[in-house]
Amino acid sequence: MTLVIDNDAVKQVLTMEMTMAALEEAYLDLIRGEAVCRPRIDIRIPTSDPAKVYQYGTMEGGSSRGYFGIRMKSDIVYEQEYGGTRTQEKYCVRPGLFCGLVWLFSVENGEPLAIINEGYLQHMRVGADSGIGARYMAKADAAVAGMIGSGGMAWSHIEALLQARPIRRVQVYSPTKANRENFAADVKERFGIEAVAVDSAEAAHRGADIVAGCTDAVVPVIFGRFLEPGAHVTCIGGRLDDEVYARLDRSLRLGSAPAPVGLPEFGLHDELITYAAGAESTAEGSQRAGRAEGVVAADRAVFLKELVEGTKPGRTSDRQITYSARGNIQGAQFFAVGGRVYEECRARGLGHELPTEWFLQDIRD
Repeated sequence: MTLVIDNDAVKQVLTMEMTMAALEEAYLDLIRGEAVCRPRIDIRIPTSDPAKVYQYGTMEGGSSRGYFGIRMKSDIVYEQEYGGTRTQEKYCVRPGLFCGLVWLFSVENGEPLAIINEGYLQHMRVGADSGIGARYMAKADAAVAGMIGSGGMAWSHIEALLQARPIRRVQVYSPTKANRENFAADVKERFGIEAVAVDSAEAAHRGADIVAGCTDAVVPVIFGRFLEPGAHVTCIGGRLDDEVYARLDRSLRLGSAPAPVGLPEFGLHDELITYAAGAESTAEGSQRAGRAEGVVAADRAVFLKELVEGTKPGRTSDRQITYSARGNIQGAQFFAVGGRVYEECRARGLGHELPTEWFLQDIRD
């Protein structure tokens, strides 16, 4: 039977500790050549509304440990002005609804094992990456986290940073006063640590050992002039301004997807490859928001492979400013975390079973 797993079931079984462990294991498998993945690929097509673009995105990978996973998203994407900044918005069918699925397969017999709603898993895997980066690069005694953003990604980042470092204080800024105040109150209640809402991005940076950008903005949200000596930076939504790049002493990249067999020139560091119909009309808006850079501060970068093999150091001083990013190995995340979710749901009797025969056929493709 093929298991259909919704977000409620994922939330029951998936912890941040489990997510970080699964991802780090997958990344080490990539280093050893026991796993493979490709960068994210988006296809964009104009809609009848010139302000909106249809976007279909996938990322995939698998491991000799037994699972292959592909994550897909079907979105309508557009930009808007909000709270004094510019944000990227998306929906499926209507605002407030989204379509994102992970298809999990067995690498032993090709069986479709599960179809998983990826909303909660998505937040967890992104936060986990930042936690792994902080574990390798933030100061050992990092205690203050500055959060830019107060949505679901900010929540998963708090969980991950608490796994990585002894965080005792969170200072959060987002454009909507009620949202940041509610977030701070909830963090304090849930984790029992000091949490305060602040009224500017500058105040969120002030005194922070770790600064995390967790917004849907398409403009800079982390600013080099505000960073404290010794700060660690991660940014999964919004951008870094130019001064951040100038001040970075060391940049950690968790990895890059391997090149296709026999095509070394296709071994790209780009996180996102986009194909677009009507490229002239769609390139500026949503393409700008989705465009990801290659290796950040390449002349000061260290890869996870170099850290674990001891060929290159990470942070060497408590005054260095550091940065971490996943790179373009997100395709490896969904077989790794999806596999753990599938195993836990099977063990606990969660999810909805569908006959696997519905997905099979006796006509050779």
